[in-house]
Amino acid sequence: MSEQKTELENAMSAVNDISDLPREDWRDAIAELGEELGYFQSLGDGHSVAFLDEKPCLLVTFESYERATERTENGYPLGMTLAGQHGWSSLTIMSHGADETGDWFRSKKIYRYFDRLVDEGFFEDFDQVVFYGAGACGYAAAAYSVAAPGATVITIAPQATLNGRLASWDHRFPKTRRMDFTTRYGFAPDMLEGAEKAYVFYDPRVEVDAMHAALFNAPHVSRVPCRMFGVDPEYELMEIGALAPILEAAMESRLTQRVITQALRKRRDNLGYLRRLLAETAPSSRPYQTVLLCRHVLRDRKHAPRFQRAYNAAAEILKTQGKPLPAERAKPENETA
Repeated sequence: MSEQKTELENAMSAVNDISDLPREDWRDAIAELGEELGYFQSLGDGHSVAFLDEKPCLLVTFESYERATERTENGYPLGMTLAGQHGWSSLTIMSHGADETGDWFRSKKIYRYFDRLVDEGFFEDFDQVVFYGAGACGYAAAAYSVAAPGATVITIAPQATLNGRLASWDHRFPKTRRMDFTTRYGFAPDMLEGAEKAYVFYDPRVEVDAMHAALFNAPHVSRVPCRMFGVDPEYELMEIGALAPILEAAMESRLTQRVITQALRKRRDNLGYLRRLLAETAPSSRPYQTVLLCRHVLRDRKHAPRFQRAYNAAAEILKTQGKPLPAERAKPENETA
């Protein structure tokens, strides 16, 4: 751990927990950190940016007040938290207005800010640049990545556009009907042209998210289906501890499908995911699969009544059908939970 990294971590921990602060106080706490270790700049009433200058690896994240205060231990944006752990530089564009979506970061002041970064050659000072965001923030991460050719882009359930002509099927955000997604930094898939690699994580069972993901269609864009992660895959990825390893691998230029698969494999031990999987299998329709799933859970958990009941019901169905139970699989001595 470098001296600089220790300084960043100490600066964040010195304020303790900012997750309970009102919006303006939260913004002021981050502004203080930015002014101490980089810079902080307002981008209008509802947006601001903080740059923390560390190693020549830059994590660019688009984040909201709601997600930061609800999903990180100390209330700081995820990008800053990971930067503090790894000694990366971080550029965090924040939405702290009344609308959690941040109006998809479609603001002329944000356009001009990224224009200035391009003119100054800001991104050229870094050996590796990773853009990240989820939902509306994922849209912004993809859209503004055009300012940093060669970057890696990680987006989770992003909207490609909410232009009424192209996405009339997405009725989730009625306020956007008056927004303009046709001008600069507008159609997110097109803005990925300069990215070295881009990844779109989404749940294919969420129809509108799958339709948006389908619009990100280019050879260097990998769509990563995350079945049964629901309408908020970012939360699920954080819950199973998969998001941080994926971003770390991207920053270290070793993110591959194998790495992603290994990270997502952690869902096998997440009780929330296993419960959704149990609902999907259903003892009455898929008794064989239900027995296998429940055995997996009950092998490591002594108290899981829902799975025990499902196991008993599925086993009884198989017995009634005259079918044997699946053969028991011995647990390898070196297998971990």
